[in-house]
Amino acid sequence: MLKGANMWFFIEEDIGGTVKSWNSFLKDNGKRETHTILGGNIEGTNYDSKGVEAISKLPSKLELIAQIAGSINAVPTKLARVVKAPGMKVARAIKLAGEEVNKE
Repeated sequence: MLKGANMWFFIEEDIGGTVKSWNSFLKDNGKRETHTILGGNIEGTNYDSKGVEAISKLPSKLELIAQIAGSINAVPTKLARVVKAPGMKVARAIKLAGEEVNKE
């Protein structure tokens, strides 16, 4: 990993965003062949270029928090629909029966 010219990135949170920005920079400047990601070290574990690319495609911490919050928020709504549904069906049936009796 440390052969030839090297660039070092010290990333706090958004690994995916940093890799995407770097790849965009390389594409815009035509340096893709000469300035590729050779590997990385994340929390003491060494990764090759494929490993770094795979990690960069994972959702960020904020995206995961939003997904969890959305899932937690959806549970009470679904529960309310399930609890409310049988009562609504009975109410519709009574209403339809009442309308049929009034027609006769």
